[in-house]
Amino acid sequence: KMMKKPLRPRTLTFLLRNSEVLLGLKKKGFGKNYLLGIGGKVENGEEIEHAAKREVAEEINVILSEMHKVGVLNFYFPHIEDESWNQQVHVFTTTIWEGEPQESEEIKPEWFNLKDIPYAKMWDDAHYWLPQIFIGQNIEGEFVFNKELKVSNYTIKTL
Repeated sequence: KMMKKPLRPRTLTFLLRNSEVLLGLKKKGFGKNYLLGIGGKVENGEEIEHAAKREVAEEINVILSEMHKVGVLNFYFPHIEDESWNQQVHVFTTTIWEGEPQESEEIKPEWFNLKDIPYAKMWDDAHYWLPQIFIGQNIEGEFVFNKELKVSNYTIKTL
């Protein structure tokens, strides 16, 4: 069936230091118990980059001044009736921030070695594209999920 609504915009930011990346354990809500990048909704009329910085501040109490946009990913969940799960995720990385990541109601942050990412604890799409981001590529991707929340179909192109 055709997509009726535009995709909901979301942000995802990965803090990088040396050979490590910060992932957050989602403690409640959408994606509960998954490890993921830090991010969330874009409010109506809010600029994408502003949303990314706001979410990082809210979820791990870190202030970002600069970040690099590294990807745009479209996610589709055709089995979900109301289309609200379908989203367009704007992905950023940064190596510069103020403050130490702290746990919030929503997120428990943890550092992982880039060679040792626990992809089995992440959304199923992550292992397809995260390695490309970590080696500095910029990407566009589309992912379709099945009822089991596994990727049934995807395309990725490097920019």
